[in-house]
Formats: sequence, structure tokens, C-alpha cells
Amino acid sequence: MNPKNLTVPASEPLLTITGLRVRFRNRDRDAVAGVSLSIGRGEIVGLVGESGSGKTVTAMSVAGLLPRKRCDYAGTIHLDGVELLHADRRTLRRIQGRSVGVVFQDPLSCMDPLMKVGAQVEETLLLHTDLSKAERRRAALEALAAAELPDPERVYASWPHELSGGMRQRACIAAAMVSRPALLLLDEPTTALDVTVQAQILALLKKLNRENGISMLFISHNLGVVRKLCTRAAVMSQGVIVEEGDTERIFHYPRHPYTRRLIDAIPKRPGRRESA
Repeated sequence: MNPKNLTVPASEPLLTITGLRVRFRNRDRDAVAGVSLSIGRGEIVGLVGESGSGKTVTAMSVAGLLPRKRCDYAGTIHLDGVELLHADRRTLRRIQGRSVGVVFQDPLSCMDPLMKVGAQVEETLLLHTDLSKAERRRAALEALAAAELPDPERVYASWPHELSGGMRQRACIAAAMVSRPALLLLDEPTTALDVTVQAQILALLKKLNRENGISMLFISHNLGVVRKLCTRAAVMSQGVIVEEGDTERIFHYPRHPYTRRLIDAIPKRPGRRESA
């Protein structure tokens, strides 16, 4: 055990992005213009910015989903010592799903409507492991249960359209987590959900981080949501990170005008003031 007042030396970051630049060939400016960012093991980092700021392109670069034939790119991305930005397709296929899981904003559009939920949760295991059919099914049911889906057996046998939006997002989280990746990329995963379900998903992510030690990059346009989940945040505007640091420090003492505008855009409850 470690006493609470004992400082533990920081380990090497799990993910290190250095000088990332991406420009799509039909655009006249960089989508990402020299981003450097790191994520420690077991750390949840928020990447905040409005649409078009470059945060999703940054995540796509980490996930190996960058359309390389349609853009120019430079810099490095290291995940647990493996360079991803310039890696060949074989290396990326080995990393995708197994070492990096991805959860997108709209679960319905990301799920195959012609494939049952259980088969979609198992897909990564089918590609990256030698587990038997029974073992894959068992792992998928465990992942659905870990994502706090009621009656995992029923969800496993359901079609995506038979689930609510919150349940579909939980199923997507289960699919991303089933192979126990080291890093989870979450691109606006709560934006399409109502406030109550959003809070449940954030609580689930905290629980998965706490119990599994998985690192997360949480992308959002809402600094208020990031504050609820992330210990550290980076604010992105026009392809660059304009501010980075402890989430509470950024929220209470923003240094950049753009960060202040993001904070001012957070909906306030009538008659309620944020405590300092």
C-alpha cells in the first residue's frame, strides 16, 4: 500500500504525440498545426475545442484512421514505444482494437444494423485472438456486464435498433473495451445523449478507468463535461493547443481568451453559481 502523502515518481507516458501536423490536400491550412500531448498510464485527459479545431483529426491520427492518401502529415505518435503515425498497415492493424479502442459520438451510425450486438462486441476478439467461439461469447457478455447493461444475454442477442441511445453507447464502450486495450479514445461520446444518460456514461468511464487502469483521451466541445471526468485537459483552437494543465486550474483560472469563451458557453443552472 502507498500512504496518501507519499509521492510516487511519474512513469513514462503511455501515449506521446510530438509535433503532429496534418493538412488535407483540399484545404488551405493545417487541420492540426504542431500538436504535442502526452497521456500517462491510467490517466484521463480531455481534449477540448469547438468543431473544426482539430481535436478529432488528432484522435484519428492516434487511432490509425487518418486518410493518408488525402493529406500530408508530419511529427510522431508513440504508443507504449511503438510509432504509429508512420507505421505500416500491418502494424496499425495489430494496434487497432487490441491496444487502442475507439468510441464515437453516434453509436447508431457506427454500428452495423445488419449484425447483432454480440457479434459486433466480439469482432475485435475474432480479429486479434485465438479464442474459441464460446470464449469470445463469454468475454463479450462480461464486457456488456462491465458496461452496466441490464440483461447482457438479451443485449447480446439484440439488433442495434432495438436498444436505446444510451444502451447503444454502452455497447460501443463494451466493444472498445473487450480486448482490454491500453488506451481508449472517446470522440464526443456523450453529445447525442440526454443529460441524465450523459452523467451515467461519465460515471461508467470513471469506473472503468478506476477498475482497469485504462488510459483515456476524451474529446469534447464542452469543458464542463471534461471537468467532470478528466484530471488534465488541453484546449485546442485552429489546430493548436492554446492551453493545457490541471482541469480545475483551467476551469477556475483560464489563461487564454478562447478558454474563457468555452467556459462562458457552459450552460448555467438558474439560481446556481459555480463554487470557486
